[in-house]
Amino acid sequence: MIVTTQQLKEKYRDYSNPIAKINRDIKQEKLFPLVRGVYETNPSAQGFMLAQFIYGPSYLSFEYVLSVNGLIPEAVYNTFTCATYNKRKIKTYLNKFGTYIYRDVPKSVFGLGISAVSVDNYSYIIASTEKALCDKLYTVSPVANKKELIRLLFEDLRIDEEGLSRLNKEDILKLAPLYRSANLNFFAEFIKEVM
Repeated sequence: MIVTTQQLKEKYRDYSNPIAKINRDIKQEKLFPLVRGVYETNPSAQGFMLAQFIYGPSYLSFEYVLSVNGLIPEAVYNTFTCATYNKRKIKTYLNKFGTYIYRDVPKSVFGLGISAVSVDNYSYIIASTEKALCDKLYTVSPVANKKELIRLLFEDLRIDEEGLSRLNKEDILKLAPLYRSANLNFFAEFIKEVM
């Protein structure tokens, strides 16, 4: 369960020094710091369920979603990549549950292609595979043409061609132009031709 310093101070209000009690709980592994002022009480919590509590607003996306859904061959162990907006820099946090990396996407697409999921008293927000791929293409260096985009997809990112063919073409074609990105424009052209 996620708890904040303020909640713990209230819980420990009868102690002469609530902060010292919080620090003892951390040393005794009853509390696990996620980020300043936010703790997890369950040592077995799944790392992906905690991402939005560490930095937000955010949702799981990029390599994490592409890996979980089999679109890239690399397994992403205990690294949780998340999308934010208007933060203007990449933020990284490390804690007991993993490495959390946050980077921007345009505000205009932030709320699209995502869903809220609830599991075991936790809720988290995750991008669809289509959205995660669009987010990823937005964050890599721009390519000059469609041929370079194809090389980027299949050689650099190592996107699984069969997995790509199973994606929802309509979702991609709705999302891509909203990024206002050369990579996404070339991607939309490619998708129209092959799917």
